[in-house]
Amino acid sequence: MKAGVSAWDGVQLAGSALMGAFLILPVLGLVATLSWEDFLGGLRNPLLGPALRLSLFTTSSSLALVVVFGLLLAWRVARNPGRASRVLEAIAQLPAVIPPAVAGVGLLLAFGRRGLLGAWLDRHGIGLAFSTPAVILAEAFVSAPFFVQSAIAAFRRLDENLLVVARTLGASPFRTFLRVGLPLAAPGLVAGAAMSWARAVGEFGATLLFAGNLTGRTQTMPLAVYTAMESDLRAAQALSLILVAVAFALLFVLRRVAPAAMLPGTEARGA
Repeated sequence: MKAGVSAWDGVQLAGSALMGAFLILPVLGLVATLSWEDFLGGLRNPLLGPALRLSLFTTSSSLALVVVFGLLLAWRVARNPGRASRVLEAIAQLPAVIPPAVAGVGLLLAFGRRGLLGAWLDRHGIGLAFSTPAVILAEAFVSAPFFVQSAIAAFRRLDENLLVVARTLGASPFRTFLRVGLPLAAPGLVAGAAMSWARAVGEFGATLLFAGNLTGRTQTMPLAVYTAMESDLRAAQALSLILVAVAFALLFVLRRVAPAAMLPGTEARGA
């Protein structure tokens, strides 16, 4: 029995080491092959400033959209179980499993000049495709499932008795949501918002196809990395390391602020 347990422990250790090495090697490759002088030189690339400013603006805007409307959707799904809610939840999860390139084509066919809604918008002088608002829409589309699913899970974990007490004390449904639901679900909401923002920061495929790659207008940090790769590997590495640093900082904050919050797809259904 001891030999069997020991062998299993060895298999676990070897598998864990291989998986850990596989996951960390690309990050080490970014760091180990770039000197400090080359890193500073890459930061002076003219692509960095406009891409960084645009990414900060578009990801903040997309997160605001996702949080405002995602909260309403998540509360509705979590507090009103039924077929309609299950359909809404499935729709909210759909962008997470659609390839980003497919999402970009879909956004273009929906909001482009000849798209389902885009044609009507174009007749009213509103053009979305290949513009900064297109970047915001692309980022919101691909990042929404991360917040919505975390919010649904957080709202489902609420103590129903607390909500009932609030209602019996005269609180309106909106006041109950605002003063009871949101504070109690805050850790899960914060975790979901952070993951949603991180997904928006790293968005590439949908943005490229729907918004293009125009410096200062639609070129976000990932697109700047793609552009820099064509002429200056040093700059591409420097930009990539900035994104890696953002990811590590986000993970650190998540572990400190909401360590118990579940990520999308890991929540216990019906909890």
